[in-house]
This record gives sequence, C-alpha cells and structure tokens, in this order.
Amino acid sequence: MKKLITSESVTEGHPDKLCDQISDAILDGILEQDPAARVACECAVSTGLVLVIGEITTSCYVDINRIAREAIRNVGYDDKAPGFNADGCSVLVALNEQSADIALGVDNSLESKTASQEEEKSTGAGDQGMMYGFACNETDELMPMPISLAHSLARRLAEVRKDLTIPYLRPDGKTQVTVEYDGDTPKRIEAIVVSSQHLADASQEQLHHDIKTHVIEPIIPKGMIDDNTKIFINPTGRFVTGGPDGDAGLTGRKIIVDTYGGYAPHGGGAFSGKDPTKVDRSAAYMVRYIAKNFVKAGLASSCLIQVSYAIGVANPINVNVDTNGTGKLPDEMLSEIAQKEFDLRPDGIISTLDLRRPIFKQTASYGHFGRNDLDLPWERTDKAGYLAQKYLK
Repeated sequence: MKKLITSESVTEGHPDKLCDQISDAILDGILEQDPAARVACECAVSTGLVLVIGEITTSCYVDINRIAREAIRNVGYDDKAPGFNADGCSVLVALNEQSADIALGVDNSLESKTASQEEEKSTGAGDQGMMYGFACNETDELMPMPISLAHSLARRLAEVRKDLTIPYLRPDGKTQVTVEYDGDTPKRIEAIVVSSQHLADASQEQLHHDIKTHVIEPIIPKGMIDDNTKIFINPTGRFVTGGPDGDAGLTGRKIIVDTYGGYAPHGGGAFSGKDPTKVDRSAAYMVRYIAKNFVKAGLASSCLIQVSYAIGVANPINVNVDTNGTGKLPDEMLSEIAQKEFDLRPDGIISTLDLRRPIFKQTASYGHFGRNDLDLPWERTDKAGYLAQKYLK
C-alpha cells in the first residue's frame, strides 16, 4: 500500500531552536558545577529581546546573561549580523526556585515514604505524563527516513554557511522531506522543501542553484529522486528577515523536530532546559534506548514504547511495547522484558544513561535521536547482543 510521510527539521538559527539552545546551555552550565541541581529553564526571543524564565534550585552561580549571549553568538548571530545579534539584544532574567511542593515528591518518592529504614530512598518522577521511544531499521541510525533526511539537510545548510561554501546564507532555515512508502518500505522521495535565510543581495537564481548543488545533491540518495520529485527552494521568493527579527521563538516549540518527525507519537513534553529528574526528557531518552536495543538485537524491526508516570512516584504506571507485527516475541512479553532488563525509575534512568552531566546543549539542534555524530548514551546499542543471546534462542 502506497503512503506518503513528511517530516521537517530546522537549523540552529531558527528562533525556536535558538531558545532551546539557550535553555540547554544554561542547564549545562549549572550541571557542570552542581550535578544535583533542579532546572526547568525556558526562553523566549523576539526582536532585540531574550527573556529567560523558569525554576532553578542550585548551590552554584552561573552568569545567565553571558551564557545566553554566547549561545546566540555561536549560532551565527554575532556582532556583524544585521538585526538581532548577541551584543545588541537585551537579556532579561526572571528565575525562581523549584516549588517546594514539587520538590517534596521528587526528593522522596511515594515508594520511599512507605519503605523501611533499610530500603534505599528513591527519587520520584518530576511530573506526570507519557513518553514515547521508537526505533526502526529504515536507516543506519535506526530512525525513520523522513526525519533522518530532513535533519541531514538542515545540518548541511549550516555547514555550507559556516564554511562559506554559500557565503550569503544566514542562520535561520527550515527543511522538509516527504517519503513515499510501499507498505513500510521507503521507495522514493516525493518532495523536498528547503528554505534558508540569506543576505539581501543574493539572487534567487544563484540561491536555487547553490542549494540544489551544495545541499540537496550531497545529502539525498540519488536513487530516491526521480523526475516526479518536487523540489521547492525558498518558495516565497525571498527570506532576508529571519531569526528572532522575523518570528518570536520559544523553548519547546519544536518537539516533533526533536523526536521522530511525526512518524511515531509524542507525549507532548518538551526536552530542552530540563534536568534529568524531569521524566519528559529522561524517560523519553530511556525508552528510545530500549527500543533501539530491541531493534538492533533483532527482537523486532520496528518498536514503539510508551511509558507513563505519576508525579512523585518512582515506578512507571505502565510500559507498553508495540512492534507493529514485526516482533519475534509477543508485544506483551517484550513489555515484560523492558521492565525486567531496564530500570525505569528516575534514579535508574539517570544512572544507566549517566545524565547528571553537561551533555545537553549539543542535542538542542538537529534532533535528540539518531545522532551518530554525537556520543549520546541513549543512542548506544550496548545491550543488543545480550538481549539477542538471552531471548532469541
């Protein structure tokens, strides 16, 4: 059966992604000094303005203003940038401590309050909610092809801007890829959209030629493009005003870009700016880790895992595995294996993935999953061999 699936990505200069990077840069700056800090840091940007808000409880001091400006400068909005730039914008900071009511349940889980003195105390989930992890064998990184290609195009846009292959590009940009499937198998590219901010004196003819030659052709597999593939490059005809000058940005507004591009469900919780006691982030990483190891082990060729939590409770309320009929074992058994072989309590997740360290800013652009360019613990498949040996006999 033929079907079309579309996913988008954005560059690091997109206003929403800029906010994600500022939030995670602040998180990393705090975790570097205080690994036990509680951080829920959000950011908003607009023309000439950066607003940092949220709740942070920590024993250390970090220079929020400096970190925000450094993140903006690293993206490419430097002192030479027209409009919004790191040195010309105002940075306003309005941060409070984490609510004592929330801390009560996080510091000591519901299970801890009923445990005996000999039993170990445990951290409770920082919020309620459901999280999803997914993996499939469509690509080497075990990600769906549409989001994998969209991210690759977005990264390439940044590369050719930074190395001056296309010197007139600016930091803001978006990409989109539509893949045609025959059942669950990718067959061809139906459509590609690339929109990039540029300097005013760049002609559309030059831009179309350069993006097709230096961005699209090096990334998209030649066998996937045919005469019927639609390619749109800056379809409005002009993209000079961009970044926070063109649109306001907010932390956590690109959650589908951050995950699976809409191919798999999303629980709704954003990642950036949150310390690992927030299961919105850490549990989503953990179930990606489990799903990826299941697929790598050959237990399934496609694996979707849902997990849910109650605030202040350490153990998940439910764990559900759906292999879409590709599992070598029943989905119910795989759910049991996930809970037996992986510790899904917040403390267990943090320990397994070593999350109390400053590794998060690098995830704030081009997706949190499928990142073979980074050494992210939730992308490892170190348990695949063990799982295959134990459960595939």
